[in-house]
Amino acid sequence: MTAAPGAQLEQATIVERRRALRALVQHPLLSAAGPLSIEFGLVRRHAAWLRDWLARHPGWSLQIDSETARLRKTPADLGDGTRPAREPNSGLPFSRRRYVLLCLAMAALERADRQTTLGRLAEAIIGFAAADPALASAGISFDLTGHDQRRDLVHVMRLLLDLRVLVRVHGDEQQYLAARGDVLYNVNRPALAGMLNVRRGPSTIDETTLDRRLEALVHEPAPDTDEGRNRQLRSKLTRKLLDDPIVYFDRLTEDERTYLSSQRAFLLGQIQEATGLVPEIRAEGIAMVDEAGDMTDLGLPEEGTEGHLTLLLGEHLAEHARREGSVAVAYATLHRHVADLIAQHRSHWRKDVAEPGAEVALTDLTIERLEALRLVRRTNEGAVPLPALGRYALDQGRDVDAPRIDRLPGERTV
Repeated sequence: MTAAPGAQLEQATIVERRRALRALVQHPLLSAAGPLSIEFGLVRRHAAWLRDWLARHPGWSLQIDSETARLRKTPADLGDGTRPAREPNSGLPFSRRRYVLLCLAMAALERADRQTTLGRLAEAIIGFAAADPALASAGISFDLTGHDQRRDLVHVMRLLLDLRVLVRVHGDEQQYLAARGDVLYNVNRPALAGMLNVRRGPSTIDETTLDRRLEALVHEPAPDTDEGRNRQLRSKLTRKLLDDPIVYFDRLTEDERTYLSSQRAFLLGQIQEATGLVPEIRAEGIAMVDEAGDMTDLGLPEEGTEGHLTLLLGEHLAEHARREGSVAVAYATLHRHVADLIAQHRSHWRKDVAEPGAEVALTDLTIERLEALRLVRRTNEGAVPLPALGRYALDQGRDVDAPRIDRLPGERTV
């Protein structure tokens, strides 16, 4: 039997709204001219519904104009360091130097003309860096004459291109990196203006420690009524459930656990209906599973050397937790285990894994991935397996080389 036209229209509206919301959660800065131009059009079409849902549930605001849509997300955990900016081509996380260069580049773009070149941006960055004694006292300086510094700048430009803050008109960053040419860009003013996501201007904050400065940047007034406090709890929990791969009950405050216990069905139902994420409830916590797979920056399992190694090391840590409990595994022990895995799988992994000392960098990268998925917690002593890693413990009698197909929800962009 064919559904009535009204029912078909209603279902089509639900699908469109879900697609728009999923795109915003994963890509908080959307451009009309980017690869998600269709999703941008859906965001504009359903702007009123999106603004209402985002304000009522996670407590986020949405700004839309003819060129960009900016979801102003406030992270549930300001101290979460598992979602770094990444170079779009390699996926490598930004270093401290690259973050500084990114901020200086955006300051230079604020003063740039509608079109600018990479060379002119480099000159402006050098001038800003030289004029800031705080950078020098922190041991950071730029002259951009060395290959490493030029490469750092190129990686920053690639991120700004990926975010559509810059649009390449002519040239190539590799030519600049090799000191053989320059690159001409158009500056996307609306996207540039949307990059800074704060409630207060940084220059108005007197706090000196990083934690206090972050709190001040996104400070939300404490509610003075029971209704307001409940609304704030709902927003915090919704933010966690939307953004975090797993929400562990023991990491919540007592008030959050109490509210979640009484409102769990409502909260999870609202998120599932709006986004299509499916709740998986276990004794240790809740995961909102992305069965479509397009709302995750990082999943498990994944293909390639890093993906296979992450799965194998995850299984090793899960087996350790099954035998020993949630006890930290020393990094030196993990280095040795990864070296053994390299020896076993080097024939079908990429060639550079066989280089001397490669096991240390690969271990660090893999533990970072597992931490981002909320499967381990890093400490000074080592990596502590978390409860959700238990699903990757080896099955008795299973071929060690045969990867499991269980999929955990991945991290999502803040």
